[in-house]
Order: sequence, then structure tokens, then C-alpha cells
Amino acid sequence: MKNIDNAAINKISPFKTLTDEQEVLVENILDFTKQHLHTNNPAIYTIYGDAGTGKSVVLSQLFDRLQKAARTQPSSPFYHTNNYFLVNHPEILKVYKEIAGPIKELYKKDFVRPTSLINSLDKRNETIDVAIIDEAHLLLSKADHYNNFYHDNQLIEIIKRAKVIIIVFDQYQVLRMKSLWTPARLQAITHQYPHKDYYLTHMFRMKASDDLVKWFNDFTNYQLRPLPSSARDHYDFRIYDSAEKMREAIIQRNNEVGLSRILSTSGYPSTLDGGKHYIEEGDFKMPWDQYNYTTTPWAEIPRTINEVGSIYTCQGFDLNYTGIIIGPPISQISQTDRLQVNLDKYTDVEAFKKRDDLTDPAEIEAIEKRMIMNSLNVLFKRGVYGTYLYAHDPLLRCSLVSLFREAGFKLPKEE
Repeated sequence: MKNIDNAAINKISPFKTLTDEQEVLVENILDFTKQHLHTNNPAIYTIYGDAGTGKSVVLSQLFDRLQKAARTQPSSPFYHTNNYFLVNHPEILKVYKEIAGPIKELYKKDFVRPTSLINSLDKRNETIDVAIIDEAHLLLSKADHYNNFYHDNQLIEIIKRAKVIIIVFDQYQVLRMKSLWTPARLQAITHQYPHKDYYLTHMFRMKASDDLVKWFNDFTNYQLRPLPSSARDHYDFRIYDSAEKMREAIIQRNNEVGLSRILSTSGYPSTLDGGKHYIEEGDFKMPWDQYNYTTTPWAEIPRTINEVGSIYTCQGFDLNYTGIIIGPPISQISQTDRLQVNLDKYTDVEAFKKRDDLTDPAEIEAIEKRMIMNSLNVLFKRGVYGTYLYAHDPLLRCSLVSLFREAGFKLPKEE
């Protein structure tokens, strides 16, 4: 098997060839920006799309063209504009800075986290022209003093400080209460201003069939469906009844093509105390990912093949192959094809911090359960060439094995 290039870099490289739809979208956003750059009101362009639909590559190319015009094209309406690219995810930010290094029109300092930009602009009493926001579903929607954000909503604060704001948003990647967003919550802000909305729908990341992608989506909507006959068409999809066997297969894939990792939902011991906390499933035992203090993204560090990745290290990334552990919070309801979320088994204490604007216990419970399924959906959409699954819940694990066989496939040990 030939070595596969760095998928994380390739997917958002400004040199990546765009589809016709993406090219038209970039030009449309540039026209929108040009029209609203010198008006009195801020203007907002929102791109909606599920994971893997090409949102980030559109923004990457858009920002590259914008900064080239700002820095090298005196005849452009964007010449000498002051623009920033924002993303509230430290691992993704590292990738953008890595891309910017060799491109002379892009500076690493162009790419920042939202709180850093808001605080620095206030310190200098300045505003900017254009703010491009990747992963806008990660923007804080409440104060977070731990991260030095003392306002109520990051998007509102950015709108106050920029003339044109371009964002991408995926409601199924909302994972924490402090970043609680829905389309309605978002539009209550964006639709107060001149705005345009665009929807991307085609899956680019995964080489999987549309039917398998739909199966993943149905799973995270609590439905355990029969596997489509196309589940393994041009895609390495596997079910494992042993987490250790799955780990061995991922190590083999990583040796062959790189960027292959074990990932897991919450539900196992995990505390932000600097120590190692292990996931154990039978003869499988691996530690959670450690906080990454380097400038290299977690998945690109060779030693992390010996760690289990979480949503905090893999969200927004492409991996070549993923081995996913569906942890204790997600189980199958006996004698049904329905799944359930067990909140008492969720161990990510940071995810569900209280909000003053949520007081209905039933609403809070529904949101928390949705966020847990969203976290699994994020993991499901990481593997470009293959996805392997193992479930902690014995009934669910047995059902997945049965569905795999009923679709005409053999377990890896049976091949």
C-alpha cells in the first residue's frame, strides 16, 4: 500500500483544487465582502454543512485570496484591509499556522483564537475589516473566565469589532454547554444584520458510500439500522468484537499509511490533573490523549499512536483510518433497534457546565444527550479511507457484529 500524504494538511490547503460549486461559493463570498466592506452595518455570510462537506477548504482558499489581495494587489478593493482567521480549537489552529508558514502572503499571526483577538483589539482600541471563523459552532456562547473571556457571546463581540464576518457552522458538532448553539440561536444573531446563508451538502472527506454515511447519521439519531450492502464499497469499514484486535489493525494501518488512530467517546476515567487515565476493554488498555503543548497537531505526533484520541484532539481533522470505541454512555435498548444515552456514565465533567439561560430539566437533559450523540458523530466522520467500530455495551456489540454478518461481511478474524 502506498503512503498517503498528510490528510490534515491536504484537506484545507489553499492549493487544493476546488469543485465548481466551491469555486463559485468563494467568488460569491468575495463579492459579498466587497459590497459590505464600506457600509455602516456589519454583514455576515454563513456557510452551513455537516462534517466533511468541504467548509474549511472553502475558508482556507477564501482567506488566501483575501490576504494576497490585501498585501500585494494595489488595484484590489481589499488592498490594505486588516483581516483575521479565527478558530476556537488549538489543534486546528496549529494546522492553519503550519500551512501559513511557507506562503509569503499568509502570516502565522493572521490565525488566532477568538478570545485572543477580542482582547487584543480592545487593548489597542481597534477594529478589523474581515473576520473569517472556522468551526463557528465552537464559539463561546457564555462567559468563560478560565479562558479569559468575560463577555456573554464571542460571535456578538466579533460582530462589534469587524465589518464583514464569514462563518461556517455545523449544528451536529456542538459538544459543550459553554458553546451551545442551534441554527435558531445562531440566526437570532446573524439575521439582525445584512446576511447571506449557504448550505453545503456533499460529503468530501470520507470515501464511504452515501448509504454508510446515512447509517452513521441514523446511529447518532438513536436508530440501529441494517448495514447497507455498500458499506464496504471502496471503503474499509469493519466491526470488531475485540478492542485489542481493533487496536492491532489500526497500528498496522498507521505503519502502512500514517495518520491512523484509536478514538473514543467519553465514559472512561478522565481528569484534568496531568496524569494518565486509561481506557480498558478486556485485554485492551490505552491511556487517553495528553494535553499537547507542542506546535504539532496531536495526530501528527508519532507517539500518539499509543494514546486514545478524543473529540478535543480530533474534531475538525481528517485521519486516514480510525478505530472508534463507542463507550459506556451509549447502549442499545433491549429487544429494540433503538439506542439510548446514559448520562450517569458520561465522564467529561467540562461538557455540561450550567447556563443561566437554561432552567428546564427536561430541556437540559435533551441537550446533554444530543451533545453526546454529536460527539460520536464527530468521531464517525474522521476516517477518510476506513472506520473500525467496537462497542462497550455487550448488547450493542453483539448487534453490530450480527448486522455486519447479515450484510454479507465477515469479521476481520473470519476473513
